[in-house]
Amino acid sequence: MFVKLIEYIGTVARKPIEEIGRIIMLFYSILKLFVRPPFEIKHTIKQMLEIGVKSLPVVLITAVFTGMVLALQSYTGFKRFGAEGLVGSVVALSMTRELGPVLTALIVAGRAGAAMAAELGTMRVTEQIDALETLAINPIKYLIIPRFLASLIMLPALVIVSDIVGILGGYFVTVIILKANVTTYMRMTWDYLETQDIYNGLIKACFFGAALSLVSCYRGFYTEGGAEGVGKATTGAVVLSFMTILISDYFLSAWLFE
Repeated sequence: MFVKLIEYIGTVARKPIEEIGRIIMLFYSILKLFVRPPFEIKHTIKQMLEIGVKSLPVVLITAVFTGMVLALQSYTGFKRFGAEGLVGSVVALSMTRELGPVLTALIVAGRAGAAMAAELGTMRVTEQIDALETLAINPIKYLIIPRFLASLIMLPALVIVSDIVGILGGYFVTVIILKANVTTYMRMTWDYLETQDIYNGLIKACFFGAALSLVSCYRGFYTEGGAEGVGKATTGAVVLSFMTILISDYFLSAWLFE
């Protein structure tokens, strides 16, 4: 009975351990090939457009309404204690330290991460990746590194835009709609917001960008099973990216903001 239990645990744990090992090996390959020529500048710029620029409208809408609802809820709660002046600092700190990086990463993972997995998965099942290898082209260098680098660059850029728009959304609700004192709102925002809060949020964004691109490319690159496999890889990439972002967010917060 005990031996069967051990066998069952080993069978269940083998696949996740294998996947973690393959992801680590893929990451090692990316780092090893990252600084080696040829540099795929054209493909990297194309991926920056796909990952960053085309995600911008969704990021803007999410950020502005996040800042607005955060300001509305904070104002309603703080009004009970006569602390309405703290709304500006709450919105600014929440957007720069937490909501900006996390929500932006989740949006990009759901949109661009799924596209990465689907595109690479389709190339795998149609043997296009095998064709690249036949032509002596390293598929990791040609396909994955441009996506990895583009995510690493564009996530912090999107987070900066998200932070600014979210804070402006909070300003609009608090000052324009709820008629709070504009001087108090601005002073409390700048007095409590430190440069380190912004930098730490951007560090989070860099990590999230690397993580979601690595997970999405891994799922697509090792797709099996035809069209059905592409669908499973795409779904798995989004789910695993979400889990990675949310779990790592706690540890990054504990490290950066202790």
